[in-house]
Amino acid sequence: MPHAEVIGDPIAHSKSPLIHGFWLDALGIQARYGRVHVSPEELPAYLARSRADPDWRGCNVTLPHKVAVMDLVDDPGAVRASIGAMNTLLRQPDGSVIGTNTDAGGFAAPIAELDLAGQHVTVVGAGGAARAVLFALARLGVERVTVMNRSPLKAAGLLARFGLKGDVVPLDAALAPTTALLVNASTLGMTGQPPLVLDLSPLPEDAVVYDIVYAPLETPLLATARARELETVDGLEMLTGQAALAFELFFGAEPPRDRDPELRELLTA
Repeated sequence: MPHAEVIGDPIAHSKSPLIHGFWLDALGIQARYGRVHVSPEELPAYLARSRADPDWRGCNVTLPHKVAVMDLVDDPGAVRASIGAMNTLLRQPDGSVIGTNTDAGGFAAPIAELDLAGQHVTVVGAGGAARAVLFALARLGVERVTVMNRSPLKAAGLLARFGLKGDVVPLDAALAPTTALLVNASTLGMTGQPPLVLDLSPLPEDAVVYDIVYAPLETPLLATARARELETVDGLEMLTGQAALAFELFFGAEPPRDRDPELRELLTA
């Protein structure tokens, strides 16, 4: 039976099997989507086994493999040179595996109606997910990006990579009052990780707070933003958006996005 999966370390928290399983059932597609725990040491062997399986359609890639996997698969779309991280792998008919990135599109979809041209955006983190976020922001025409990160050199390198004007500040820095969009692209606030504690009082009343963490769905950051009556976007928005792009690549069919409210109810039950 055709199958795909999500890999990572850890992986038990992933909601991707629920999302893809819901769409497969809704469309009557005879296939399955699971989750596989893969440690960094096991990644080469996992890919070798998968290449040999003609029923394996591919996989989604989550922490900590989004950068490391680029050395192990083909890159016909030059994802390494553009985003610099892969979150989706696809097996080709000849057994080769190519990598792409659906995170950028998944991140941008929920904020497509925001006019970010000429705006100031603050992003927390500089890992694989942040690369996709910054790639998307560069194409949305933002004027300035502030990256909050423990490693200033790494964050500054990402700004330069994507041609973004901005600055790098530590995680305990005060938020700029010009911030139109605040994005948590780090693991802070995720179950088992330290919380992301930020003073949101400097943000303007029309600022949007976007947390890509989805486990838990109500992160301390989002709870604080809602207490301030700021507009928020939670991690399920990006997760579902990137999954929809990957689903079509894996199974050759568009997912039934008209049933998103039903899917969200399932995911939050």
